[in-house]
Amino acid sequence: MNIRPITPDDFNPWLELWKGYQIFYKANISDEITKTTFDRFNDANEPVYCLVVENETHELVGFVHYIFHRSTWTIENYCYLQDLFVNPKQRVSGLGRMLIEAVYGDAEKNHCSRVYWLTQENNYQARMLYDRVADQTGFIQYRKLFK
Repeated sequence: MNIRPITPDDFNPWLELWKGYQIFYKANISDEITKTTFDRFNDANEPVYCLVVENETHELVGFVHYIFHRSTWTIENYCYLQDLFVNPKQRVSGLGRMLIEAVYGDAEKNHCSRVYWLTQENNYQARMLYDRVADQTGFIQYRKLFK
């Protein structure tokens, strides 16, 4: 398995995984947002990143999306791990952990003071991993949507 930054040539295999991610979370993200998101990964001026994991035959089997941003609590940036997805056929193989650790490495290299993320309360399989690689903070998310 190989973890690497996404490239413009990865759009179609990434899109297949991205659609699987949306199905898992019962989300419907528009084509416009999807295209904009992918373009941001390949724009050096954007603080939005994507790492992919490919198998021995160079097929993409997972991704992680993350964002560096300022904080009012530290001088250093934070790193928000926004999306993590591994093909269901590849789960429980350590790939999720490898992707998280790759984000940890990039965040540390870029002098972030923390990496954090959210997950659904009932995402039990992922939470077993998350409980091993990070601390659960007890914070509850509130949101107000616009549009």
